[in-house]
Amino acid sequence: MRAEKGDRLVTHGRTVGDHDRVGKITEVLGTEGRPPYRVTYEDGQECVLAPGPDTVVQHEAGGTGSGRR
Repeated sequence: MRAEKGDRLVTHGRTVGDHDRVGKITEVLGTEGRPPYRVTYEDGQECVLAPGPDTVVQHEAGGTGSGRR
C-alpha cells in the first residue's frame, strides 16, 4: 500500500451494520509512501496506523489513481 499526504483511507466495517471509517492522511511516516500514516478522521480523532487488508486508499483528485496499492 502506498499513499500521499491528502489521500483518504477508508476502513471497511468488519461486521454487518458497522459503517466504514474514513480519514485523511495528514502525514506519511514510512518511506516511499508506505505505512505508517498519521490519519485524522471525520470526527476529529487522530491516530497513527499501519492499515490492514480491510482498508483502501482513495488518492486525492489529480493523483495517481484510486483503490488498493
